[in-house]
Amino acid sequence: MTPTTVLLIALGYVAVLLGIAAWSSSASQHQDSETRFFVAGQKAPWYVVAFGMIGASLSGVTFLSIPGWVRDQEWSYMQMVAGYCIGYVIVATVLLPLYYKLKLTSIYGYLGARFGVEAHRTGAGFFILSRVIGASFRLFLVALVLDVLVLEPLCGGATPWTWFGLTTAGILSIIYIYTRTSGMGTVIWTDTLQTACMLLAVVLTIGGILSAGGHSWMDLPHVVSSTGLTDVWVTEDWRASNHWIKHMLAGMFVTIAMTGLDQDMMQKNLACRNLQEAQWNMGTFTVILVGANLLFLTMGALLWMHAQNTAMALPEATDRLYPLVAMGGTLGPALGVAFVVGLLASAFSSADSALTALTTSVCVDVLDTPSLPADRARAIRQRVHLGMAVVLWLVIMAFRAVNDTSVVAALFTVANYTYGPLLGLFAVGMFTTWTPSAKSIPWVCLSAPCLGYGLEQILMGLMDFSFGFALLPVNGLLTAIGLGVISARKGE
Repeated sequence: MTPTTVLLIALGYVAVLLGIAAWSSSASQHQDSETRFFVAGQKAPWYVVAFGMIGASLSGVTFLSIPGWVRDQEWSYMQMVAGYCIGYVIVATVLLPLYYKLKLTSIYGYLGARFGVEAHRTGAGFFILSRVIGASFRLFLVALVLDVLVLEPLCGGATPWTWFGLTTAGILSIIYIYTRTSGMGTVIWTDTLQTACMLLAVVLTIGGILSAGGHSWMDLPHVVSSTGLTDVWVTEDWRASNHWIKHMLAGMFVTIAMTGLDQDMMQKNLACRNLQEAQWNMGTFTVILVGANLLFLTMGALLWMHAQNTAMALPEATDRLYPLVAMGGTLGPALGVAFVVGLLASAFSSADSALTALTTSVCVDVLDTPSLPADRARAIRQRVHLGMAVVLWLVIMAFRAVNDTSVVAALFTVANYTYGPLLGLFAVGMFTTWTPSAKSIPWVCLSAPCLGYGLEQILMGLMDFSFGFALLPVNGLLTAIGLGVISARKGE
């Protein structure tokens, strides 16, 4: 597929997104502009939200990294997914009722009501840091692939920084344009399209590999098992970072923190009409997510099998396996088109909701725009929206200079440290009567991840023990202990 063809596909896809944005804006003109931007007027159909959330949850990380991960980790990622399911039940039954009871626009308003303004802004600050880094990582990965498919062929070699910068700026500009007016009211519908595109690309890839090997879909279980890359449970070495207990605990707490305590994901749930529909949304989303991850892992095993069967030169970076197979021509041009569309969908689906959620958090949690006159609040919100797009671009360009690790591992490593304090804050707020010293809360939340990092390094040196992704709840526990130290219990 030529770079020109890729560009034409991208332009066509962008045109569809802009068309959906125009339709959603016109359909909700009667709603207050700020309510429409933040929570889609709380009129979003729960089943649409559930399906669209898949795209935001999976993003380019799952689309590119998880299939490549199969070679080294096999299907052990399903241990995390099992933990996710437990976490989603907790989110639906514990956190969502709290958020709806308090009628929150930003979930960090709970911390303000419980502990005061310092905790409110500390929680929002950790979310903003987490989401800026996470969204930038995800978009950076997709930009790298587009760099290989389009810019390097056009440049005849390594891409100049200017071209890479213009590509990422172009993607963010498009997202800014179609989310500027209606925000979450548009994202809910665009993410539905993007989830469908991502999953369709995976299904077509699996079908293409089966057909190339002379197999039908009925043969899929046998073909996948023959790859020898489907072991799920890691039970032998309890010190391993992917031991099943660590993975399941990590999956549960990652879900509670990165979904239940994350403004990006919860903002979609708060767009539902009522609590019951939001809970239906979470249940449906969980079922679809499990199926989607099974699809991606299945595709990963088949991709490695196909690469070996065709004597393909294997990439050093496993993130590039899927692009090489899809664009290599061995499975036909239609798969190349599906891959490009799925890749674009993975880029836009995570970045548009992240940009909207970041804007919401800065406006509501930091600047308190709901207390301002409507015209002034809208003007500030639009400036913040543009400013956050610029911040994402700057972070992506920084990653361009220092990227030297797996995007998946980097994303979750960052989450272990930035979401841990949020977990500790909400846990203490909901399950204790402690009243921490307000001025000390930010210092505890900053100190806990540092202590977690030090503890991890000590244990690695003494007994080669790693918390792995379970470091997130460890940091949450350290935060809770610190809040206990600075607390005076009520009634004492």
